[in-house]
Amino acid sequence: MTTPDAQFESAAALAHRLDQEIGRVIIGQRQVRREVLTCLLAGGHCLLRGVPGLAKTLLIKTLADAMHLRFSRIQFTPDLMPSDILGTEVIEEDPNTGKRHVRFIPGPVFANVILADEINRTPPRTQSALLEAMQEYQVTVGGVRHALDRPLFVLATENPIEQEGTHPLPEAQLDRFMFNVVIDYPEIDDERRILADTTAEAQASVAPVATGEELEAARHLVRALPAASNVVDYALRLVRATRPADTTCPPEVREWVRWGAGPRAGQALLLGAKATALLDGRVVPSLDDIAHVALPVLRHRLLVNYRAEAEGMSVDRVIRQLLDTVHR
Repeated sequence: MTTPDAQFESAAALAHRLDQEIGRVIIGQRQVRREVLTCLLAGGHCLLRGVPGLAKTLLIKTLADAMHLRFSRIQFTPDLMPSDILGTEVIEEDPNTGKRHVRFIPGPVFANVILADEINRTPPRTQSALLEAMQEYQVTVGGVRHALDRPLFVLATENPIEQEGTHPLPEAQLDRFMFNVVIDYPEIDDERRILADTTAEAQASVAPVATGEELEAARHLVRALPAASNVVDYALRLVRATRPADTTCPPEVREWVRWGAGPRAGQALLLGAKATALLDGRVVPSLDDIAHVALPVLRHRLLVNYRAEAEGMSVDRVIRQLLDTVHR
């Protein structure tokens, strides 16, 4: 029988193998890689935002290649229909009996790792087709529920600088993403390596180093890690401080924020902190772990007001001020 210590060591080794394998293809972007792996181990879904050419799609494809899991890519376009994601029902006739029956043809959502590429290019009706899958691990087509296999990891990409022909994700769907990871330009040394390595004849490749069963075991272990009461209280104070109507809200939030984060943000903070502890080889999350995941957890759950937008006050700046203000 596997001991708890052995389970923890196995899960930590799994995360290390995945990070090393991804690093064979993705040069630099260590913080981004870590945040994506943290979200993966925490059992959430991830939204990646960055300008074109920063390897958002390559990162997701590389992560999928590093695991023995089914991968599907959905290219979101203005004419994409919900049935193109979920699947469709067709009527078939039995050649022997002549009787007709309905057969369900599964769509690309029936996979383990799903890349929703440029998700904001399709209307909200099609965007919402992923909601049930992301939250309940099932889809409903024609009144019939179809269960999805686990693990399920949805990674959606967005281009933040292009507005024409795009549809911002509704707040309800944004809240389904545990992390909102921002990919910035690479450091100069990393960019030089990218230019040299990606224009050579030999290209780096990855090998599968994890199975679905190992990943599910690691996710269960993350939830089983204990969180001290002061860590839970800090996550609670941080989330409640984002709400302008709350009595604990600091003045800068009342000045800049229109809507704050809901309870799902607190859950994401704690799960993200536990996964961070696991990545660092620790069995107990700390207050610093909560602070480390605050940006990817909160940046898509806070809605700044018009004054903040007019004065150039970004969501990230508000969150950083909260981290300095809310006592530990």
